[in-house]
Order: sequence, then C-alpha cells, then structure tokens
Amino acid sequence: MKGLVLLWLALFAGALAAVLLQQDTGYVLIAYGPWSLELSLALAALLAIAGFGIVYLLIRSIANATRLPAKAREWRNRRDARLSQRALTQGLIELSEGHWSRAERQLVKYANRSPTPLLNYLAAARAAQLQGAHERRDHYIKLAHDSMPSADVAVSLTQAELQLAENQLEQALATLKHLRSIAPKHTYVLRLLAKVYERLEDWDSLHELLPQLRKLRVFDKDELDQLEIKLHRALLERASLSVEKTRLAEAWNDVPRALRSNELLLADYAGYLVERGKDAQAEPLLRDALKHHWSERLVEIYGQLDTDHPTRQLDVLERLLKAHPQNPTLLLALGRQSLRAKLWGKARAYLEAAIGAGAGPEAFRELGHLLEQMGEQHAALELYRRGLSGIGGPAPIPLPHDIGSTTPGQAPRLDEPEVKAPPPHGARPVEDKPKDAEAAANPVQAPPPPGA
Repeated sequence: MKGLVLLWLALFAGALAAVLLQQDTGYVLIAYGPWSLELSLALAALLAIAGFGIVYLLIRSIANATRLPAKAREWRNRRDARLSQRALTQGLIELSEGHWSRAERQLVKYANRSPTPLLNYLAAARAAQLQGAHERRDHYIKLAHDSMPSADVAVSLTQAELQLAENQLEQALATLKHLRSIAPKHTYVLRLLAKVYERLEDWDSLHELLPQLRKLRVFDKDELDQLEIKLHRALLERASLSVEKTRLAEAWNDVPRALRSNELLLADYAGYLVERGKDAQAEPLLRDALKHHWSERLVEIYGQLDTDHPTRQLDVLERLLKAHPQNPTLLLALGRQSLRAKLWGKARAYLEAAIGAGAGPEAFRELGHLLEQMGEQHAALELYRRGLSGIGGPAPIPLPHDIGSTTPGQAPRLDEPEVKAPPPHGARPVEDKPKDAEAAANPVQAPPPPGA
C-alpha cells in the first residue's frame, strides 16, 4: 500500500513538472574559467537525478562489499544452526527408538556448531552408556561441561544418574558430594545421595543426612518413614552383632518414638532381646504393642517368650483369641505358653486346635513332645510322621507298595551301583573280600543233631 502511494506521488510530481516545463523550459548556465555550459532546466534536473543515483549505488556497493564477510559468517551460522538442529532432532529420535549407535553419531556430528551443544553432548552421553561405552560417556560429559560451565549442576546431575544406572556407586557418590558442595539445598541431589547411601549400606551417613531430608521435605511422609524403618532395622541388626552389651539399647533409643510401634522394628528388637536371653525385657514391649494392634509376627515372638510369669502372657493371648479364634499362629502361641505354665490339658487342646487350623510343623513337634512325655508314644510318633511328611514341603515321591519284595520284577538291577555308607570318622575302610576267602573265614557248619 505504501509503495502504491509513493508511485502515485511520483507520477503526480512528474506530470506537474512536465506542465511547468512546457510553459517555461528555463535554462541552467554553468561557467568555470573560460568554460561555460548551458543546459535546459529539464536536462539539468535529469542529470542531477542520474548523478545522485550513481553516487548512491556506488556508496551502497562499497558498503555491501565491506559487510560481505560478516554476512557470510551470518549465513554460515544460520546454516550450521539448521543442520545441528536437524541432527539433534534425528539423534533424539534414534535414541528413543533404541538405535543408540546411530543416535550417538547424529548427536555429535554437528555438536560443535550447535547453538546448544550442551543438549547434544548430554544426549550423546546417554547413548554411549546404553552401548556400555563408559569412557566415551565420560568424554561427552566433559565436553558438555566445557561447552557451558555455568550448567555444572545439570551436567553433574546427569553424570550421577548415569553412574547410578550402571551401579557405579562410588563414582556416583563422589559426583553427588561435589554437587552437594555447590548446591547444598538441591532436593534432587539430596534424594540421589540418600539412594546412594542406601545402596552402599552406609547407614551412618544416611542417618546423618536424615534431618536435612526431613527439613527440606525431599521425600513425602510415607517414603521417609519407609527409609527410616529400613535404616533403623539395619542399625539394630548391627548393634545386635556388637560385643558391647549397651549398643542394642542405644540403637533402640535412637529410633523415633513415632516408629517404635512399627511391627518390623519392634519384631526385630524383641527378637534380638530373645537371642540375648532378655525375654522379660521384651515382654512388656510386645504386650503393649498387641494391645493396640494385631500382628501375627509379634504374636509368634510373644508365644516364644520364656519369662517367670507365663500365666500373665497366657491371659494376654487369650484376650486376643476372642477376635481371632481360628488363627493358627495365636493357637500355637497359646499352646506354648500353656506348656510353660504347666497346664498340660489346656496346652494339648490349644496345640490340637492349632493343627486343625493349619499350623506348621512346629505345632506337630510341640504336641508330639507333650504326648511323648505323657507316655503316649504311638500318638507322638504319628504326629512326628505327619509333621515331617505332609507339612511344610512337597509330597513324597510315590513308590510301589511291594518295593521290598524279592520278586524278579522288583529285584535290584544288576547294573545299578551299590551305594555304601561312608565309614565313621577315624575308621579304616573295610575292603571287600573275595567270596572264597569269606567262605574260608566263615565255614558253614552243619546244624547240631537232634537232641545234642
């Protein structure tokens, strides 16, 4: 629109000039020394316009010539950016499709010409790792850092993730410690660091990191609770193996009060107390826990406690029986505590009920031992047989009923090797004797005559 307006203005000016020149052509006189030049006004105007155009074009050409190298560089940069963008896109497609070798070649092809080489090198590092080329991966990580030193956190996080994926835990720990030094409150750095400590089973370092994880809300409540439970279970186990007698109590006191009612932690601690013969110390902990919530694991441990007050434990378990009358674990625990309280009839009833409810071999063993002590040997042996043959494992291999007969069809095969029991420790093996020697050593004697 603007060009059309200018064209109309130019035509109007030309027409106006033509009308004026027809009325008075005018002239222009140019004199210099003895020389003079006389021109019409129209010709002089045309020559002035043409001269101005020539000078303008000349100046414009000189200016364009001086800017030619810059324009060439700009064109080359645009071309390189276009090529690198195309290569980056194609490389990411190949990476997503699982063509890792081709993806790596595309990603590094124009990386040095890309306006964002950081993206090319980080993606190339992933492609190299997927091929198992750890040296090339680390080389691309270094190039990514060199291309943009200000992105140290992003580059190092990618490096830590790749190292974790390859189970290079020591290298990942070093990378994450460096990241923590430059970004101490970065939540993702702390999350990865906690994961590394957990996989390395560096429980002391993880325990030291916990307050910061809780303060910065790196994990949600459920995740943090699970992490703390795993941590304190490991610390309790380590304390239980320590020769220092106070270490176990110290480890339990270090458990947060909110987690002391956790079934896993409480079962571990009570089990370690029982191993050390401190059943009386474990009893109130388990009793209080069972008052608030049901747990088969805790009931099983409670039934195994050997304290001076088995009747009190029996009362605690019998109160639970109202809500869980057919639970085999509870019935077995009741039977065991009845045995400790010397209530033989009640113990037998509870153990028989436990077996009827589907209890394992332990119930058969406990009841069999009770019947054996009561003089019911046959019933005890039957319980032992039932406990060993049909409970807690696969059924025995079916065998023929007449396996011990001497019929030709059931006789041992001649080519079947004879299996001999090993001689007792310290005894010399007995060599097989020839039949003749054996006959000579043991002559067959005739039976004595009747009446001898």
